[in-house]
Amino acid sequence: MKSTTLTIAGALALMAASAQAGEFSSTVTAASEYDFRGVSLSAKDPALQASLDWAHDSGFYLGAWATNIDYGSDIDGNIELDLYAGWSGEIKDGLGWDAGIVWYTYPDSSSSALVSKIYDYPEIYAGLSWGPLEFKQWFTNDYGGSDMDASYSELNASFELPSGFSLNLHGGYNYGEYFHQTWENYFDFSAGLGYSAGHFDLELKVTGTDLDGESKITDDVSNTEARVLFTVSTTFPWSTE
Repeated sequence: MKSTTLTIAGALALMAASAQAGEFSSTVTAASEYDFRGVSLSAKDPALQASLDWAHDSGFYLGAWATNIDYGSDIDGNIELDLYAGWSGEIKDGLGWDAGIVWYTYPDSSSSALVSKIYDYPEIYAGLSWGPLEFKQWFTNDYGGSDMDASYSELNASFELPSGFSLNLHGGYNYGEYFHQTWENYFDFSAGLGYSAGHFDLELKVTGTDLDGESKITDDVSNTEARVLFTVSTTFPWSTE
């Protein structure tokens, strides 16, 4: 695991030294909470998130994304850092494809007699897009460092509306050995209204799952109930258009 993390991190450093070969961008997001596939990973508290991305004309890309997290008082760790690499392109007539790998890491997490560590793990993905629709399939053989596999299938749709608004819809299904042994297979969903104002993108959405809606621990940790989220983000460099 450590060698894979170092490999991706080293590749990011290499690309940073050769910016002329591609294009860099960075997105900063303020969110009312960090939800991951319908589950709150910030205990329904606000989250500050940022990414650094590098994309090549060939379709190859690398990136890193970070956010604050809250897994409860008995689990150590306040930061999630995701490293990813992939390749995307277009087949024909607007039919696009995307495939890659994400490495979920928790650099400040450790274990002791009082708290547990959050374990790093990889996940691969592949997807197809056409017009406003996107289907993506995810798989890991070591979900959360548990040595159990997990899969995730999602369908997304985004429709442009008048006056800078957009309608964003999402549905996903979480399944596999991990969910069979720990929680249960479940659906998650979201429906949101987006708005672009200058250099800023805003979204108000409803998200949730078909689980019982109660926190799996306490104090809204891993909350799965239906709830309203708000995000505002901006991407650098700002366009001059």
